[in-house]
Amino acid sequence: MKEIYEPKFVERLFDNMSSSYTKMNYITSFGFSERWRRQCVEEIDIEEGKVVVDLMTGMGECWKHILKNSDSNSQLIGLDFSSGMINRAERRKVKFSDANIALLKENVFDNSIESGSADCVISGFGLKTFNDEQLVQLANEIDRILKPNGKFSLIDVSVPKFRILKPFYMFYLKNIIPILGKVFLGSPETYKMLGIYTQEFGNSKNVYGIFKKANFEVEYIEYFFGCASGIKGVKK
Repeated sequence: MKEIYEPKFVERLFDNMSSSYTKMNYITSFGFSERWRRQCVEEIDIEEGKVVVDLMTGMGECWKHILKNSDSNSQLIGLDFSSGMINRAERRKVKFSDANIALLKENVFDNSIESGSADCVISGFGLKTFNDEQLVQLANEIDRILKPNGKFSLIDVSVPKFRILKPFYMFYLKNIIPILGKVFLGSPETYKMLGIYTQEFGNSKNVYGIFKKANFEVEYIEYFFGCASGIKGVKK
């Protein structure tokens, strides 16, 4: 399983999915993905005039929630290493013509964001593509770019803990999602990876443990019976 966490593998995967990812993400989460993104952003109170970094920004699906209270002094930095995702984020950027949005096509572990420059860090549905070693790197990188007392909120789909719900949810991910992937993309294997990543990921408790060891005060959060989970925190 080691190769599925290689950056080039993940980059190619999301390049391939970029044309249908928003639609598929909505379907795979039974329509909850938009709600979970909103809740993830609302976990931390983003005030006017703040610099917000959206890591693994994808197509900018979190932006409308991040920019809700923005003003002329606010800045949003979206980072992703997938060309397909960044190209679609550039199109979305046009809808926010009054906002100060900078897009970076860079790897989260090798980026040009200035140290201590961000007030807040957000990430929606990017955690499951990292192994433990990479999650440690992610914690260190968020620590690097955040200002003291800076806040972060991260979320991803998870395996629900309820015994009644879990088998149905996993059957859906492993069997139904690949069929939908073939319908929308002509490739069941591509979307099959979402189920594999989710099963290996489990939930954000491991992320919580890793971030708790870093320079953060951190809290673990579950959404809708554990079908999504995440963490929020503050840099000490």
